[in-house]
Amino acid sequence: MPPGPPLALRLRPPARGAATEVTGPDGLLATADLGRRTPYGPVWALQQDLVRLRQAGRIDDVFLLLEHEPVYTLGRHGRPDNVLWDEGRRRQEGIALYHIDRGGDVTYHGPGQVVGYPILHLEPLGLGVRAYVERLQAGLIAACARFGVEARAVEGLPGVWVGDAKIAAIGIRCSRGVTSHGFALNVSTDLNHFSGIIPCGLGDRGVTSLERELGRPVPWEQVLAAVAEDVAQALGYRGVRWIPAGEVYAAAGASPPEQVAQ
Repeated sequence: MPPGPPLALRLRPPARGAATEVTGPDGLLATADLGRRTPYGPVWALQQDLVRLRQAGRIDDVFLLLEHEPVYTLGRHGRPDNVLWDEGRRRQEGIALYHIDRGGDVTYHGPGQVVGYPILHLEPLGLGVRAYVERLQAGLIAACARFGVEARAVEGLPGVWVGDAKIAAIGIRCSRGVTSHGFALNVSTDLNHFSGIIPCGLGDRGVTSLERELGRPVPWEQVLAAVAEDVAQALGYRGVRWIPAGEVYAAAGASPPEQVAQ
């Protein structure tokens, strides 16, 4: 997390009206770094709790950033046969599999990948679902550009691309106007783990990372900060205000999961 005193996520009594009654202070998006090598299951549960709080108008929009332990996630309309490695091979590689409630097909999360989960009420931002996805793409493209990587959106295809290779996946859920799930940007990801799936069901496309495109390592904290700022601004915020991860878990009545040592 960048230096500076973090501000807590504000928790309010249940609101009489809709989630539109709560907006971020000073045009800044509350953003929490949940850390590296974070297990998938507890963070998925955390998102569900935060969505309910946001729908009830009890918290502001909040943006979760983190890195996951290796995991494949299959969206609600995904095809199981796009998971190519069987359970034995996945166990050998240390990759979990979750069937989840977002849109899209199958994707991979793992070390070296910045994952973002914006929990946002779209109506106050003046966004529909399609415009929201386009804003996520724009923010990720801007973040890649900071490091000299020219990424782009491709009409009709999810995610963000460098040439014909995907550098960031996007898959969201929107329930009663509040978003969950989000995106994953490959920074220094082990791209071999994508061999166990057909990413997003697109068998004729490859995957890439910032490190592969640049031919050198990229500092994790720099990428995390760039993604936070550029995505927040693409969504219409002035920037971010960093809040402690513990405050996010406390708002949801949960405890932070144990993280795997790097």
